[in-house]
Amino acid sequence: MSATGKKRPRPGALVEIRRVLDCEAAALRRARRAVDGSYAAAVEILAACRGTVILTGVGKSGAIAQKIAATLTSTGTPAVCLDPTEALHGGVGLVQPRDVVLALGKSGESDELNALLPHLRARGAKLIALTANPKSTLARRADVVLHTPVAEEACPLNLAPTSSTTVALAVGDALAVALMKRRGFGAGDFAANHPGGRLGRRLNLTVADVMRSGEDNPVVRADAGVRRLLVEITRRQAGAASVVDGRGRFLGLVTDYDLRRALERGRDPLALSIRAVMNPRPTVIRPEESAAKAVAVMENRRNPFNVLPVVDRRGRAVGLVQVHDLRARGL
Repeated sequence: MSATGKKRPRPGALVEIRRVLDCEAAALRRARRAVDGSYAAAVEILAACRGTVILTGVGKSGAIAQKIAATLTSTGTPAVCLDPTEALHGGVGLVQPRDVVLALGKSGESDELNALLPHLRARGAKLIALTANPKSTLARRADVVLHTPVAEEACPLNLAPTSSTTVALAVGDALAVALMKRRGFGAGDFAANHPGGRLGRRLNLTVADVMRSGEDNPVVRADAGVRRLLVEITRRQAGAASVVDGRGRFLGLVTDYDLRRALERGRDPLALSIRAVMNPRPTVIRPEESAAKAVAVMENRRNPFNVLPVVDRRGRAVGLVQVHDLRARGL
């Protein structure tokens, strides 16, 4: 029992955890050494696929197949996962001649998967095997074999799929990334495939989407009094206001910090002109820039700030980005 009253993990558990991580890391290094021309051939086959990439596998390999299919799909390669048992009961109708099947099996001798192989070949689909046994039935029936040698599982009984599934997952990631680069799949493509969640918001939202605009945009003319400025800042609850000329062109920014600093210097803000308290050269951003860039501009500096004026190409103050609004949008 520690001083905080929490139970300390037994030393044996930590030893075992480190052993498992070491074992799986060694398996990945071994798999890397086995990478050869067949991997390049597999990438070419996958890139040339004009149908769908179909992942399949039994048991834990099936679970890894599902994850690889999801990764491929999200990175520009349409893919689905097909359970071998379901395939033998009608699901094989999904497979078309233009498709490519990526079959996972450590031993390459799973009864369910091997029973499916002749039907896959009969439908004209290309077959890529990912297996630790290059002499297996699965390997012999494949067009390309990705050999993933696994000396031992991290399981102390050398039974539960552990090292082998880690290697298969890593190879799936490697194939997906190689295909991304080959196709020139960029951030814009990734954003289009991830419209929801934080990633999608960071990549898709523009400054125009998140800025305070129209009636919510705190703006004050340079010839107005500081009292009017205070009213505008308070009413919009933005902590700042853009200063403009009579044509709406941006001249500077006044924040509540600027007003507090005037008070600290013993000056009466109400007796000052807006030009005397504003910052005439603040950092600004265009409305068409990404919201993620606005976050970076505001935070990646020695003294982060909370507001960012938005100025269009004609020099008009069209909005204001407030850090709280960005956080509310998950940015």
